[in-house]
Amino acid sequence: MDSFPLGGLSVARIGFGAMQLPGPGVFGPPRDHDEAVAVLRRAVELGVDHIDTAQFYGPDIANELIREALHPYPENLALVSKVGGRRDETGGWLAVPDPADLRRDLEANLRTLGVDQLAAVNLRLMDGGAPDQLFDDQLSVMIDARDEGLIGGIGLSSISREHLLHALGRTDIVCVQNAFNLVDRSSAAVLDECTARGIAFVPFFPLGASFSHPNPVLGNHVVQSIAEGLGHTPAQVVLAWTLSVAPNVLLIPGTSSVRHLEENVAVASIELDDDTREQLNAVAG
Repeated sequence: MDSFPLGGLSVARIGFGAMQLPGPGVFGPPRDHDEAVAVLRRAVELGVDHIDTAQFYGPDIANELIREALHPYPENLALVSKVGGRRDETGGWLAVPDPADLRRDLEANLRTLGVDQLAAVNLRLMDGGAPDQLFDDQLSVMIDARDEGLIGGIGLSSISREHLLHALGRTDIVCVQNAFNLVDRSSAAVLDECTARGIAFVPFFPLGASFSHPNPVLGNHVVQSIAEGLGHTPAQVVLAWTLSVAPNVLLIPGTSSVRHLEENVAVASIELDDDTREQLNAVAG
């Protein structure tokens, strides 16, 4: 499997996202605890060496499952988390405006995962907007954590190109996580900037948001037709296309099913010909 640098490590371009391991809505315990543990262990068996998680997945649940399944961790496993969000008692998503809370949340990730350092941590922007003093204050917390050795590299999530350029004026950025898929390419400028600078770009919702019905990505007639013709699932076709967009794209498809995990990892061996890519490139949201 091809690889790309991430926080001082070189990781396979297909990783695993832990967001779907907790219960519905990324809240509460998983429907099947044993299957969730099995998914994590099978991922590592298949060569996955990049796992994306967050303390607010569950909350706490995803990190606890990762530690239960995989600790002590393989030396080459890149654990990547994110800070900047919280959950309320009903599962609602909240921003963390106080920079001091970012440090506490980062330390909570280290504690629950049972590590002294994370390969990278993404600063997730929950409210958008232009770079401001709060963004600079949050960046300062991340820079201090990296300089103290708590994280291997700083990432950013849900940002604009303006945020990225502003952050790069202060420090190195090792990865960016933004929504990006076949029908939502609103982050194309951010991806292009990352590609030009050799920064890993980690798209979330590469298969479309699970709460969108019908799913505009997997339900697209072009995707379904190509999948049928190639003998692959629509998800595999879409993931293969996403990998082909740029060499710095790292996938973290999530699932709570071993079968779906194996289908996702198998995407590494799928090569789309030029005609197929052109058909998919022409798909518009």
